[in-house]
Amino acid sequence: MPNDSLASEVFARAAALYPTPFHLYDEAGIRRTARAVREAFAWQPDFKEYFAVKALPNPMILQLLHEEGLGLDCSSLTELLLAQRLGFFGDEIMFSANAMPPEEFDLARQLGAIINLDDISDIDLLLRHGGIPDTVCVRVNTGGTFAFDGNQIMGTPGEAKYGWMPSQLAEGLMRLKSLGMKRFGLHAFLASNMTDPRYYPALARILFDLARKASEAAGVPVAFINLSGGIGIPYRREVQPVDIRAVGEAVRAEYEAAFGMPGPGKPGIKAELGRYITGPHGFVVTRAVHEKKTFKHYIGVDACAVQLIRPAMYGAYHEISVVGREHEPATERYDITGCLCENNDKFAIDRLMPEIHVGDLLIIHDAGAHAFAMGYQYNGRLRTAEILYREDGQYQLIRRAETPEDYFATMVWPDRKGESK
Repeated sequence: MPNDSLASEVFARAAALYPTPFHLYDEAGIRRTARAVREAFAWQPDFKEYFAVKALPNPMILQLLHEEGLGLDCSSLTELLLAQRLGFFGDEIMFSANAMPPEEFDLARQLGAIINLDDISDIDLLLRHGGIPDTVCVRVNTGGTFAFDGNQIMGTPGEAKYGWMPSQLAEGLMRLKSLGMKRFGLHAFLASNMTDPRYYPALARILFDLARKASEAAGVPVAFINLSGGIGIPYRREVQPVDIRAVGEAVRAEYEAAFGMPGPGKPGIKAELGRYITGPHGFVVTRAVHEKKTFKHYIGVDACAVQLIRPAMYGAYHEISVVGREHEPATERYDITGCLCENNDKFAIDRLMPEIHVGDLLIIHDAGAHAFAMGYQYNGRLRTAEILYREDGQYQLIRRAETPEDYFATMVWPDRKGESK
C-alpha cells in the first residue's frame, strides 16, 4: 500500500455508512502536512502558504486549513466568493488568474486580496477595476526550458501561457510605481508535480536573482517572493516523498545568499501548494460491480472519470488497493474501468493486482487534489459525495452526492407545445 494510507477498516466502515463511490479525506493527514509546510519555512517570519483552491474546493477542507494558518490562492470569481464566505480577507487571499473577465479584479480588490498579475496588459485592467494597490505581485515566465545542472530538463515554461517575460519586468514595475505601487512580489511556476527536492531551491535561486535585478532597475523594493506550487507527491509507491523540511532549509540557504539573514525589511516568502497539502490524504472509494473477460480482463467499478479524470486526461498513475487483500500477491492482470462511453475511462491498464471479485471494495489512492474538483457530468453521471474522516475517528458528510434533480435544475424544458419554459 502507499506510504501515507489509512487502515483498510477505515474505508470498510465508511462504505458501510455511505453508498459508493465517494471521496474520503483524512483530516489528521491534511493538518499534519499543513503544519509541516509551515514549520519548514518558519525561519522566514513573513512566510505564508496559500492553498490552491482549485485543488480541493470544499468549504470544510478550506476551513480546517484556515485553522492551520493557511491562506487561499484563488483563480476565479467563484473561488473568491468561496473565500469570502469562509471569512478569508486581505492578505489571506492571493488572486492568481489569467485571461479572466476583468470584473473579477473588482471583487479581489474589495476583499483586499494580493493581486498576482499574469500579463503586463493587466496593469491597465487593474487600474480600471479596483485600482493599483500598494503591493502588486507579478507572475514571470522565464521561457525556454527549466533544467537542473544544465541538462536534466524538468519543465518547459516557454510552452506555458502564463506570466510576463523577464524583459518586461522593469518597464512594468516602473509603470506600476508611477500609478502608486510601493513594493512588488515576484511569482513563477516552472514545473508541475516535482518530487525532486532540488526544484524549490532552484526556482528560488532564479526568482531571487530576477527580483533583485528588477528591483534595482525599477527602483521598487521587493515585498516577497512567491514560490507557487509544483512540489509533487509520490503517486507510485517506489517514489520517495519530498522531505519538505530539507527543502525549506535549502531555500533558506539560497535566501541568505541573495538577501542575507531574514528579518524586518527583507523580502517575505510565499507558497501556493495544493497537491502537496491534500493530495496524499484523499481517496476514491469504489466497488467492483462487473467482471468481463474478452480480449482483456476487465473489472468495472462504480466510479468513473467523473470522480477522477486524471488517468483519462493525462494517463496519470494512481495506486489502487483491494480492501482486505492489500498483502496478497498480485497475480492477476486487469484493466480497472468506469462506465463512461469513452475508452479512456480507465483507472488502471494492465495492472497486476490481487484477484478481484464483484463486490470487492477498491481504494484509488492520492486523490485528494485535482480529483473531485475536476469532476463533470458526461453521460449524465453525477458527482458523488465527499466524506471527511475526522481526527476523532468519526465520519462527516462534507458534500452530498448530486441527484438527477441537481442535473436538471439549470435546464430549460420545452412545454407540450414545443415552447421553452
